Amino acid sequence: MIKVSDVLKSDKFCKFLKIKRMNNMEFTPLGQGEYNANYLFLHPETGERLVLRINTGSQMNLKNQISYEYDALKLLEKTKRTPKALFVDDSKTAIPYGFLAMEYLPGRPLVYKTDMAAAAQCLADIHNYEIFNAHHLISPEFPLKAIFDECEKMFQVYIDSGMGSKDVKNLIMDLLKTGKRLTDMPANREKRCIINTELNSGNFLINSINGDRKRDYVIDWEKPLFAYASQDLGHFLASTTTFWKTDSILRPEDIDLFLECYSRYSNRYGDFEFLKGCVSPYIVMTCLRGITWCSMAWVEYNRPGRKLKNEDTREKINHYMDVKFLEFIRDEYVRGC
Repeated sequence: MIKVSDVLKSDKFCKFLKIKRMNNMEFTPLGQGEYNANYLFLHPETGERLVLRINTGSQMNLKNQISYEYDALKLLEKTKRTPKALFVDDSKTAIPYGFLAMEYLPGRPLVYKTDMAAAAQCLADIHNYEIFNAHHLISPEFPLKAIFDECEKMFQVYIDSGMGSKDVKNLIMDLLKTGKRLTDMPANREKRCIINTELNSGNFLINSINGDRKRDYVIDWEKPLFAYASQDLGHFLASTTTFWKTDSILRPEDIDLFLECYSRYSNRYGDFEFLKGCVSPYIVMTCLRGITWCSMAWVEYNRPGRKLKNEDTREKINHYMDVKFLEFIRDEYVRGC
C-alpha cells in the first residue's frame, strides 16, 4: 500500500514546489493504470491544482521509468497538447517508487462518435512537432517487427504459466503465425516523430467548444517512442483499443473519415492513400499486441501479490481472452493481412 503523503519527505520536492515539508496536504485519487497511480492535490500557497503520478513498474523494462516519461513531457511541452511536467524524483528514497508532479489539465475522455475530428487535429499537432536535438527516446529500427517481438514475449508468459485455456492458446498462436507476415513488409518513406503508443479514449482530455479544438490534450506518456505517426494512428483506430474503454468498434468508413481529417492537418501525410497504406499494417499489429498483452496480464491478474489491480481492466482482459472475441479479431483483421 502506497502512503502517498510520504512524498513530502522529499526535500527536493518540497523545495521545488515551495511547500512546507510538514504541510498537511490531501492527495485525492485521480486515476489508476496498471503501473501508475495518479493523485490530485492543491498547492497549499497558490491553490493551483496539480497531479502527482507515482510509478510502480515499467512495461519497457526501464530502471528510470518515471524519468523517461518526465523527459518526454518536457520534449512535448511546446505542442501545448500535453501536461507540463514540473518535477521528478526517481531516487525512490521518500517512497519506494519514482514519482513526478505535473500540471492538472481539465477535460473528459474522448467519445468516438463525436470527437474524431478533435482527436485528428490534436494528434496531428503532436506528430507535426519536429525534434531536432539529441533525445532520450527509444527508436526501434523496425517498428512493426519490434511490436511483433513484443507480442511473442508477452504471449510466452501465458504459455509458460501453465494456466489458461488450450483453445485460447491455439487461437493466439495462429494469429501470430499470420501476423508475422507483416514484419517482412518493406518500410514506407515516413519521417519519425515522438509517438504516444497507447492512444485509448481515456488518454485524451477533450474540451472542444464551438469547434475550438486547441484545448484538447493527450495524457499518459508512459511509453513514448521516436517512431512513425502511423503506429500511433493504427493503435488509436484498432478494435482492441476502441473497445477497451468504451465498447466501441469503428467501421471501415469511420476509419477513412478520421484519416482524411488527420491528413488535412498533417505536414507529413498530406496524401490520404499513402497515409492509409502506412496505417493499415499497424491496425493489424495493434490487435495482436492487444490480445497478447491481455494474455500476459491475465496471468498477472490471476497470481497473488500484484501491487495495483483495476477491476474494469480485469473484466476487459477476460473478455479479450474469450474465444469468440479472438475469432472476431482473426476474421475481421488478421486473416488476409
